[in-house]
Amino acid sequence: MSDKNYITPAGLEKLKAEYHELMQVERPKVVEIVAWAASNGDRSENADYQYGKRRLREIDRRVHFLTKRLEDAEVVDPLKMSGEKVLFSATVTLANEDGEEIVYQIVGEDELDPKAGKISWRSPVAKALLGKKLGDEVRLVKPSGEEFVTIENVEYK
Repeated sequence: MSDKNYITPAGLEKLKAEYHELMQVERPKVVEIVAWAASNGDRSENADYQYGKRRLREIDRRVHFLTKRLEDAEVVDPLKMSGEKVLFSATVTLANEDGEEIVYQIVGEDELDPKAGKISWRSPVAKALLGKKLGDEVRLVKPSGEEFVTIENVEYK
């Protein structure tokens, strides 16, 4: 039994684009190189052949992974959501104890980008925020220690 792969529409398009790139562009090129290298004779010392076969295995593993992620995808469109409760795909503005603002968007595991403020819905910070609402105080446990924040704004964009 597989877990749902919650994902935003933008994240889904990114996965589809990577799948397409691998299957329609990169894999055919590598197959062509391997076929050419194999036609050159002795494969045991043919670096093009050996590297190409290794790269094909890597591509096939990634394609298999992407296929599974796309099959299990449960698309959640933030533009169709609203409210003051923190749910998947919400963009949450927090104020810490020093009054500094922190903004996170809760996204799927395949979309996370901490530098851009996108955190996985399975992360400890997101788990602490999910289900809370505007004005709630939330205790976040981070590697650097525990921190208390207040939810200042919840948006779905």
